[in-house]
Amino acid sequence: MALSMKHSSIILFFAFTLFLQVALGEITCENLPTNVCSFSISSSGKRCLLENSANEDGKLEYQCKTSEVIVANIAEYIETDECINSCGVDRNSVGISSDSLLEPQFTAKLCSPSCYRNCPNVVDLYFNLAAGEGVYLPDLCSKQRSSPHRAMIELLSSGAAATDASAPIASEDIIVGAPDISPDSS
Repeated sequence: MALSMKHSSIILFFAFTLFLQVALGEITCENLPTNVCSFSISSSGKRCLLENSANEDGKLEYQCKTSEVIVANIAEYIETDECINSCGVDRNSVGISSDSLLEPQFTAKLCSPSCYRNCPNVVDLYFNLAAGEGVYLPDLCSKQRSSPHRAMIELLSSGAAATDASAPIASEDIIVGAPDISPDSS
């Protein structure tokens, strides 16, 4: 019972913290609960990212941190559950990585109209990650719709697989401000 009371207190604390930030109109990544950190944008327009580290007991602890990646035209934003589901992203993602672009199922969800047309935050992030790999996301999505297998072959041949895609991309490698993109344009 004490454990349940402790969890209730923690949940209540995070809910109050989130409410206070929204009421004051300010989102600070370090104050966000870890379950909404990934795909959020601070009031300063910087992406929040989930990081992990081992504590003294060797257990992983997760913290929300402010990255140096600035998002053009979006600030004070916590991604919706609808976009998380539509785009196939995971709120428990640690860091920022282009690895998922190599997964055909993920690319199909990212390029789906429900994600691509309605979730500009997620599309902007992956537009920039793809650009960092030398891939133009609108072209990748167009090819993915017409020939998913060929799209993956072209992505792999672009050099994306030759880089250490698991390493977070430095902010200076990110192109800020993806253009207004539509999956129907070719």
